[in-house]
Amino acid sequence: MKPTVSNPGAGAPDVYPHGASAPGTGVLSAIGGTPLVRLERLFPDHPARFWAKLEMLNPGGSMKDRPAMQMLLDALRDGRLEPGGVVIESTSGNTGVGLAQACRALGLRFICVTDVKATATNRKLMRLYGAELIVVEAPHPETGEFLDARQARIDALLEAMPGALWAHQYVNPSNPRAHAEGTMTEIVEALGRDPDVMLTATGTCGTLGGAQQLCAERGASTRLVAVDARGSALFGDTPHKRLIPGMGSSRRAGFIDPEGVEVVHVTDQESVRGCRRLLRREAILGGGSCGAVVSAAERLRPTFGPRQDVVLLLADRGERYLDTVYDEGWVRTHIGSV
Repeated sequence: MKPTVSNPGAGAPDVYPHGASAPGTGVLSAIGGTPLVRLERLFPDHPARFWAKLEMLNPGGSMKDRPAMQMLLDALRDGRLEPGGVVIESTSGNTGVGLAQACRALGLRFICVTDVKATATNRKLMRLYGAELIVVEAPHPETGEFLDARQARIDALLEAMPGALWAHQYVNPSNPRAHAEGTMTEIVEALGRDPDVMLTATGTCGTLGGAQQLCAERGASTRLVAVDARGSALFGDTPHKRLIPGMGSSRRAGFIDPEGVEVVHVTDQESVRGCRRLLRREAILGGGSCGAVVSAAERLRPTFGPRQDVVLLLADRGERYLDTVYDEGWVRTHIGSV
């Protein structure tokens, strides 16, 4: 079963810089329309139907391609960003890669403020796409948070570069919009109905916020499950060190009504275990947050009813985690026995 592929640039005004490909003609046209596949071996004896939304098959390698493109196109359309202009964002992961790719395709300059926790792979990918990286070496002296130290650098850049666009993924409404009009709509179209349950890893909560928006519009009763990292402050957990990137945050959740979602906290160990289960049983090499979603589904498995459609959003590919999640030495050193 494959979802309908929509053209993300359909009807868009001619706002693209000279020499850049508008969506529909270049690589950005490949964003979205990712497959929804049946998982028959993950939980083989369970009477529910399990599905995976393979967001890892977006051209930049993750679900973050969707909001990255949406934020830029919306800003170009409404004039907040000029053709050939500058885009600034604070990110250490997939959003940075998605923005770097989209900025390259649209002829925009991208400055990424990241920190030493960003993986070498993600830094290299962003640089290959032409991004300029500012790497924050130490946490904020007052709060001890890298996020706050990156914010200080963003503030300085914006003051020095009038007219630059701060993508600001944590509050930008284009983020959940990309998932309401894209990700969640595609799931409904592919199933031919609203899913009974949807599980997704959370960071900015843009995916979950978009799902909530569409469910509200449709009057759907989909059970929405936020899979968060143990040690993340998104939903009020006590903050502490987290090793697996792709989910969690040191700030509280935005974009969503917390009363309308169910939260499952997953440890780094469970994330690694879930990745291995997904690879062994379904031959899907997923990123760290994919393993967290699988482990959350396993924990909630007794609560799923017969013939319910349970959708797992698989955010990114596992190649970026070969030196961590899929490296036995790294796992033994940093996480222990799995």
